[in-house]
Amino acid sequence: MSDSTAMPDPAVKHDVPRLTEHLFRHEAGRLVAMLTGIFGINRLQLAEDVVQEAMARALQVWPYYGIPQNPTAWLMQTARNLALDVVRREKSFGDKEEKIVLHMEQSTSTPNDAEGPMFEDEIKVHRLRLMFACCHPEIPQESQIALALKTLCGFTPIEIAKAFLTTEAATAKRLTRARQRIQEMGIPFEIPSGPELPPRLEGVLHILYLLFNEGYKASSGDNLVREELCQEAIQLATQLAEHPVADQPRTHALIALMLLNAARFSTRVDGDGNMLRLRDQNRAAWNREHIARGMLHLAKASTGEAISEYHLQAGIAACHTMAPNYEVTDWRSILSLYDRWMELTPSPVVALNRAVAVAQVEGAKAGIAAVESMRHRDHLESYHLVYAVLGDFESQLGNKRAAAIHFRKALRLTDVTSEQSFLEARLRECGDTGGSAHAPRSRG
Repeated sequence: MSDSTAMPDPAVKHDVPRLTEHLFRHEAGRLVAMLTGIFGINRLQLAEDVVQEAMARALQVWPYYGIPQNPTAWLMQTARNLALDVVRREKSFGDKEEKIVLHMEQSTSTPNDAEGPMFEDEIKVHRLRLMFACCHPEIPQESQIALALKTLCGFTPIEIAKAFLTTEAATAKRLTRARQRIQEMGIPFEIPSGPELPPRLEGVLHILYLLFNEGYKASSGDNLVREELCQEAIQLATQLAEHPVADQPRTHALIALMLLNAARFSTRVDGDGNMLRLRDQNRAAWNREHIARGMLHLAKASTGEAISEYHLQAGIAACHTMAPNYEVTDWRSILSLYDRWMELTPSPVVALNRAVAVAQVEGAKAGIAAVESMRHRDHLESYHLVYAVLGDFESQLGNKRAAAIHFRKALRLTDVTSEQSFLEARLRECGDTGGSAHAPRSRG
């Protein structure tokens, strides 16, 4: 692979960790999917191990020999070679080695999600197929989703923990238990087809939903929005909807939700990356193509009798999208949709979002009361948005001191730079000049 390696450039040496992190996030899942397509899904652990080893070698080699012209192809080739070394050492694979080597030699160096003939009732995209495999009914659903987010979407344990409002240690245990259960029960970690697909659809939709959410509001880092994650989730969900088994109203509702929210990407931050509230966003700049596609999928989602939480969230997004300005937003309809969502999913996070709608309809005092009456509010003790919302309510009531206390607590709990900047601005509005509550973040 030396012929594809660029000349070393000291200027990019310090970019290697950032690039490998980016590639791990965006390519690791694709590489794992490709390798399991070659070696079989029962060799998922092998695929994960060699992809991680390839990433580690990139960190060692690239700073001194330069970043390859095609980093993804370099990683895939390195991972393949590592996997082939393992295969050659395993007697049990001796009879398959010739076939595997031939397959690897014939494969292109660039990952291709759509390669290979598939039966009509199989999912054609590698990663989607693996998501269905992870969602085996013998594995608890939360463990299924955590395993897929870690293996196929490149989530870190702490990102998974934040998605489930749990701790990093609890997430690690969940992942360990999932792998142990697969091994102990001899679960055929195979790609399902035909009638085995429908029962696993809900888990796959939830994985795509969480993938989009992490991109829509990052749980850490300098940027509030990670648009590439959202676009990836939209693409996978759209491909999923093309399959007869998954072409269902709830799938289209999820796509509608994603597209309607994605339409606002360019207006959610200003030119300096600072977060903008919905009321401050330039609605003329919202992506009309995304809105049109979102409304089309929302229409497809309206068939049938069943209502999923994706239907309700898409309905809320549609209310925001269709309002010509913030002042005429139909908050009563939004509150009604939140009420129905609470009936389906009575989680404290949904209740917190409902409280915002309550405040819009009945005033900030009612919003505070809605927060204080939330069930299982203790689950959100470390959730910064609780305090950001309470601070906003107190600010609306003119209680600057109380607002500042909440904003300062929210500031201590968020790791996202743009949110920290936003909260610091809210503190200044309250007359709080106590300085930053967080350590300066290195941007090197």
